[in-house]
Amino acid sequence: MGFAYDDISSKSMGLKARLTSWQVCGGMRNFTTTVPGKYGVTDFGADFDYREINLACNIYPKHSFSALVTTLDKISTWLDPMQGLRQLVFDDVPDRYFMARLNEKVDCERLIRFAGSFNLKFFCPDPFAYAITDENYLIESEGSHTILRQTGNVESNPMYRLKGIITSGVNNSISVTTNGLEMKIVNAVLLAEETLVINTDKMTAYVEDENGIILRNALPYLEEIDFPSLHVGTNTLAITTNNAVFTALEIKARSRWR
Repeated sequence: MGFAYDDISSKSMGLKARLTSWQVCGGMRNFTTTVPGKYGVTDFGADFDYREINLACNIYPKHSFSALVTTLDKISTWLDPMQGLRQLVFDDVPDRYFMARLNEKVDCERLIRFAGSFNLKFFCPDPFAYAITDENYLIESEGSHTILRQTGNVESNPMYRLKGIITSGVNNSISVTTNGLEMKIVNAVLLAEETLVINTDKMTAYVEDENGIILRNALPYLEEIDFPSLHVGTNTLAITTNNAVFTALEIKARSRWR
């Protein structure tokens, strides 16, 4: 088994690798409180914590110590955690990626003592794995629609890209309702050549021009700061307008796995 980090394969870097741990999901965070006079604790639910992925690695045999050092220098540059998070993809599950960085230094003494053997520990602040080839949907008419999410095994936080024409006014709006949760864009300014982008994962909204340059913050255009998610399977979607023109809505599912 191998892996690719930042689109560079472990094999091309002279590494053999195998997973030594694989979590079904990220660690769990339990929210509890102690109540005086009550046994145990009061449960307020749980969510997912960060994920750690451990790999056992071997460097292909080298003819000299200097060749080994040269390889280590290349690996050090490749896996430099100071570069921040990068895509991590495993050869055995090539349909998904993690956003990861190294969490511990490589033990060079162990590497030399055990003939090129060492461990890598990757840290994933976001515990989910995301689809390499994502599911995308295009809606070009008002009314009710159904979209089917077939990738992943947990609800996702989609990205919406809305095109249309809205002029400033409290009665001028376009509403996008996903699984019963309405996002109403009201009292906004949106020109025909512009796109309103809503990122439900980062909880941001902005207007960009045809070149992808961000022009202005669009969060004030949302009547409520409440973002929907997409379920695995069937999702309902409805587009309605009032004194506005709807042109198209692109949805990037950002499908993911626990």
